[in-house]
Amino acid sequence: MPIVASDLKMYLSGGAGNTDPNASLGGVISTTEVIDATIANLYDNVSSSEALAGDVEYRCVYVKNTHATLTLQTAKVFIQTNTPSADTAVRIGLGTAAINATEQTVVNESTAPIGVTFATAINEGAALLIGDLVPGAQKALWYERTVIAGAAAYNADSVIVQLKGDTAA
Repeated sequence: MPIVASDLKMYLSGGAGNTDPNASLGGVISTTEVIDATIANLYDNVSSSEALAGDVEYRCVYVKNTHATLTLQTAKVFIQTNTPSADTAVRIGLGTAAINATEQTVVNESTAPIGVTFATAINEGAALLIGDLVPGAQKALWYERTVIAGAAAYNADSVIVQLKGDTAA
């Protein structure tokens, strides 16, 4: 059976037992999956002071091929839908650690990871290329969320990031 979307998952970083998205700042992959369509599944709400001053925050997750036997060939990741708010934007960047290696850790959510190049990658044609993910393999992915100064209130801001690739039949 080929790899299907449910075989491609995202997990928090911050240690095997980390369940707090705010602590997903690199390091060891967590056993906690990032669940789609869940409020605050990666970022907390923007406070009024952050909206007034503007804010840039970072999170690290791992994308993982959980298929038991098949390799996700030529894996790539891209932003399928960026935030609906006109006052926020998300960019993504591949971690600096190799596939299956532990990603660097940043000291807090306002500190950019060293050596990560962020891109808008707003469609499959502009996707970030990972390479092959054998069964059980993972690769670190960083998110950069920017809130512009003077941002208006916006409920349930979101972004949709997709992991895709080829697979044998």
